[in-house]
Amino acid sequence: MPTVVYPGSFNPITFGHANIVERGLKLFNHVVVAIGTSADKDPDIELHDRIELCREALSDFGGHVSVEGFNTLLVEFVRKHDTKFVLRGLRTVTDYDYEFQMLEMNQALDPSIEYVLLPTSNEWSHVSSTRVREIASYGGDVSAFVAPCVVEYYRNLKSD
Repeated sequence: MPTVVYPGSFNPITFGHANIVERGLKLFNHVVVAIGTSADKDPDIELHDRIELCREALSDFGGHVSVEGFNTLLVEFVRKHDTKFVLRGLRTVTDYDYEFQMLEMNQALDPSIEYVLLPTSNEWSHVSSTRVREIASYGGDVSAFVAPCVVEYYRNLKSD
């Protein structure tokens, strides 16, 4: 089974993201979690911290998951990993609209790339990184939505 690239900002990684990785591993032998930089987003968490948090949060998947940062076009990153597959999770109709636009743009750049769009499990469909950041910024408990390493990260931010 081939490798798939799962791109995103993961700012921070949530249990919903981990669920997409877990389900992606039922379809692919290896998932590369690709943490991107974006001109449209100003991440709350620095890239190197997002990479480390993702590695720790996904460590139970062992060698079947790797985590890398990237600041290139997604199609270039996918080619670099010698695959033709991109994995994305969908929570809402708004997500679908955004993903479909990205899919069409990336396929215009490289028509050989195929997208696998997985709807988020009902258990996690209400969880977004934006809401986690908002709750954490007010000192709220985000442990129901993110791995312990992310909870600790936000605790440490508050104590600084």
